[in-house]
Amino acid sequence: MFRPKLPVMPQPTGLVTPPARVVEPTAVIQHQPALVAPVAAPAPVSTRPTVQLTPGSVLALVGGGTAVVLVVGTVLVSMLLAVAVTAASVAVCALVIRSLISSQHRR
Repeated sequence: MFRPKLPVMPQPTGLVTPPARVVEPTAVIQHQPALVAPVAAPAPVSTRPTVQLTPGSVLALVGGGTAVVLVVGTVLVSMLLAVAVTAASVAVCALVIRSLISSQHRR
């Protein structure tokens, strides 16, 4: 029941040879490309105004970036603290259960 069934490969009945391939030689013909000078397309002129950073906008960007880094750091540290508190409480519960089980065996 648990023995694998292996497929049976049929044995060739006679001498088997692959079919012969006939390779015909080909002639190499080189074409001369037409001499056409490439025309450079003019660069499109943008109608959008360029971005100019004033000292006030630079200060706002730096303050915003700092605020984002502080908020993300606070969230990550609080998540790490939550995991640590959960692990400590699970460890305390395991110790209490272990001591209760061992005290029942002593009685």
